[in-house]
Amino acid sequence: MKKIVVCIAIAAFVAVAGAAWGFPAVQENDLKAGFVYVGPIGDGGWTFMHDKGRLEMEEAFPEMETFFAESVPEGPDVVRVMETFVRNGANLVFATSFGYMDFVLDVAAKNPDTIFMHCSGYKRADNVGTYFGRMYQARYLSGLVAGAATESDVIGFVAANPIPEVIRGINAFTLGVRKVNPDAVVKVVWLFSWFDPGKEKEATMALVDAGADVIAMHADSGAAPQTAEEAGVWVVGYNNDMSRYAPEKHLTAPVWDWGMVYKYVADQMVRGEWKSEDIWWGLKEGMVGLAPFGDGVSAETRKLVGAEMEKITSGEWDVFCGPVRDQDGEIRVKEGETMSDGDMLGMNWFVQGVEGDIPK
Repeated sequence: MKKIVVCIAIAAFVAVAGAAWGFPAVQENDLKAGFVYVGPIGDGGWTFMHDKGRLEMEEAFPEMETFFAESVPEGPDVVRVMETFVRNGANLVFATSFGYMDFVLDVAAKNPDTIFMHCSGYKRADNVGTYFGRMYQARYLSGLVAGAATESDVIGFVAANPIPEVIRGINAFTLGVRKVNPDAVVKVVWLFSWFDPGKEKEATMALVDAGADVIAMHADSGAAPQTAEEAGVWVVGYNNDMSRYAPEKHLTAPVWDWGMVYKYVADQMVRGEWKSEDIWWGLKEGMVGLAPFGDGVSAETRKLVGAEMEKITSGEWDVFCGPVRDQDGEIRVKEGETMSDGDMLGMNWFVQGVEGDIPK
């Protein structure tokens, strides 16, 4: 009998301790979420899609409260923004840009009862989770479209910042391009900015002047598609269906569904099941995909994209399956092997077919 009592006492202690170490369930009407945005919600791209996800979360959880701060630089000022959110009652904070990472950890350490979710980062803590998507899969599919569209065999890529996320996307896109057009090259111009419509326009024009007849992008506004339309060249957008910026020349775009993550996190909190984790969903889950095809995409290309998408979603194949060579022709992924998530998340080299350097 004494043994039974002791066992019950131990079980009760473990249960209480487990509850203390975790996060208790939050009533929906007590759930308050703050969003930190690196750009304006009207950018038509990255921040616009994050805010669309916020609104979808509000719709799914109508009793919760959300608020946001837009155009917050990736610097110390984000600390003030997040701390203001917490003082205003936020028990959940989403930081939606890579450069916020260390600042999130600092604020989270001072506010252990608040849950923080950092987009595209790789550092976690007990109350800090990370989330992103396998956008490289959709990038690859859009590369198939671009490779089939080019006649000059020169495709331009307007690239934001030289971090693994962007490099990985350029590489996946190029692998798609070269699958349908082995002679094509992808020329990269760096912006060193996430959102700068003026720079995006200038970079697009520079690539057109260099012979590109298709433009792709990793930038946050519609400036590149709009400039491509004006120049009469094809364009593959990003983040959102950008056909409204280039109604005649828009081919497709790799797009995000952030709402599914935001609803998932809110649901976990309401259930009392939230835990720090790395969320990295892809085509299979529907977190990334392609915008509708423009009239410039042939039936043959659409069929190829569908077949390649099926290979990825079924788990039969993924984009960085070997052999994969770098710019110098060196094998980086051997035949029969697949690049690990860790290697993809730290990617700092270009595949064969990319013309451009990665600034150190």
